[in-house]
Amino acid sequence: MAIERLSPALDRIVSVDQELEELGNGYEVAEGPLWWKEDGHLIFSEVRGNRRSRWTPGVGIELLQESTNNANGLTRDLQGRMLLCEGGAGRVARVEPDGSITVVANSYQGKRLNRPNDVVVRSSDGSIYFTDPGAPDPEFPLPFSGVYRVSADLGSITLLVSDFAFPNGLVFSPDESILYIADYRGGCIRAFDVQPNGTLNLASDHVFCQLIDPVPVTPYGPDGMKVDSEGNVYSSGPGGVWIIDPGGNHLGTIHTGAQTTNVGWGGDDWKTLFITTFGSLLRIQTNIAGIPVFD
Repeated sequence: MAIERLSPALDRIVSVDQELEELGNGYEVAEGPLWWKEDGHLIFSEVRGNRRSRWTPGVGIELLQESTNNANGLTRDLQGRMLLCEGGAGRVARVEPDGSITVVANSYQGKRLNRPNDVVVRSSDGSIYFTDPGAPDPEFPLPFSGVYRVSADLGSITLLVSDFAFPNGLVFSPDESILYIADYRGGCIRAFDVQPNGTLNLASDHVFCQLIDPVPVTPYGPDGMKVDSEGNVYSSGPGGVWIIDPGGNHLGTIHTGAQTTNVGWGGDDWKTLFITTFGSLLRIQTNIAGIPVFD
């Protein structure tokens, strides 16, 4: 496992002579790495394993919960509550301080969602954005794969875009003026301008970065994504984690040696990049801080 430099610009972002550190392995599709700053630990999902675990420095990996509705992407809202994409239950859920569950979204126009995958929160108003891939498939009630916005009070759900082959990870630019959405089967990351009311300007839609040629089933297309404080995008893709500058230029790749699923920022200074693959949890240090999750 090594870091491949494609541009000298990579050197100020990450030290290319460091090695990835493996924190755990043996998982069944690790996903959704989420740093819990108050307790200094990382929470992550096992989608197929149907479990949720945490990693704590000096302690290691501990099982937190079994039977998680095949939860995938995780994040926190403006009040610090955990949000989960529970693909097995076809819903986005929120964990309240007392441990009870609030359903954020489980249907659209009277039909159950397909299989929610990843979720982010807009800091300016607390609204919740999530992807819902899977369709078209006779297994799912909705005939399209959608990207949605839920108002902070959970009073409304808006379909933002529905022409993705397989919408997966999503992340805002640092100023939240752009929403990046990964199209796993399309092999690319698309970018949209965010309008003041939180919807997307569909006329601004463009391919931010093409990671792989689209095919019916893309085994290493873009999955989970994060951005750093300077707007660089870190996306899972062919070989591991692609580092892409705000102009869409591929600067280098953190090679993981496995199919890579997601990334997440953490550590006291938010300069630790945690990486999940199908079977492992990894970390590496960066020179630029990531965007904090509930900091």
